[in-house]
Amino acid sequence: MAKRGKGRGAQTAGPGVVEVPKGSRPAGPVAGVYYIDTGDCELIPDQDNSTGWLLRINGVMSSHIDLADPLFLDFEYMRWIAALVESRWPREPGPRLRALHLGGGACSLARYFHAAYPDARQVVVELDGKLADYVRGWFDLPKAPLLRLRVGEAREVTEGLTPQTRDLIIRDVFAGSLTPRPLTTREFIGHAKRVLAPGGIYVVNSGDAPDLRNAREDAATIADAFAYTVIIADPAMLKGRRYGNMVMAGSDVPFDEDPGLARRLLGGAVPAHIWNDEKVRAFAAGAAVRHDPKAPVLVEPPIPVEPPVEPPAAPRAGTPTAP
Repeated sequence: MAKRGKGRGAQTAGPGVVEVPKGSRPAGPVAGVYYIDTGDCELIPDQDNSTGWLLRINGVMSSHIDLADPLFLDFEYMRWIAALVESRWPREPGPRLRALHLGGGACSLARYFHAAYPDARQVVVELDGKLADYVRGWFDLPKAPLLRLRVGEAREVTEGLTPQTRDLIIRDVFAGSLTPRPLTTREFIGHAKRVLAPGGIYVVNSGDAPDLRNAREDAATIADAFAYTVIIADPAMLKGRRYGNMVMAGSDVPFDEDPGLARRLLGGAVPAHIWNDEKVRAFAAGAAVRHDPKAPVLVEPPIPVEPPVEPPAAPRAGTPTAP
């Protein structure tokens, strides 16, 4: 679930189905509907930008790509994530950022960070193998080892990674309008925290309705795992006036009170505010910390024990016996 910025938005028409021969890969973007492993996706030209493309997955707008400008991010929450990351790691002197993206889409943020940090090493985890292959064919993505697309389930991949091998983990996985619950629990965040290097950042795109119940639980769970947290969102979303997205982040070191970050967020097409750790914890107060369901305890039924068979009593002395 994503809301586009106001800079280059456009209404677009729905194209027809594109047939891709088995075993082949598209040679560049072609407008149309494509069948993927998890349903279908639609590649739509941006009518206000001749080099822009929108990707809709199973009816939900997922990503925007500008083929000519990887540093252009059309979706507001992606711009907020980029601003937060660049506040922690300025582009100069060009740190070798190690990033893990949980949820691929069109790899918009991965393309952005490659342009911003040319020496970065990134892995994008995408559940849908056919979609990942299409994205490689449609868009000019960096090649491995700069950017690797790994097909797999986000939690399973995260649990298998080596400790302290990532500076940045971004969770941007949706099934419909919400993130699958196994990727939102305290136990999963514990795995992500283990993978982060000291000073690293865990970032999530939290989508919610105006009641903000999901956002409060996301915030409570992240705050339970990390010593320092922030939330970035526009005022209407923070006040529960619309459906939309919040960017939440946790770290083991404080987020700097960066006036440049605050100005950048306010100066965007959709002005946003940033809440510090104190405000995040106040927002999350009383919300449940999500946990994995407890595994049922299987109690095997007792094995029935047959009572011992007593031998027949021996005849007493003097007792006549049968002839």
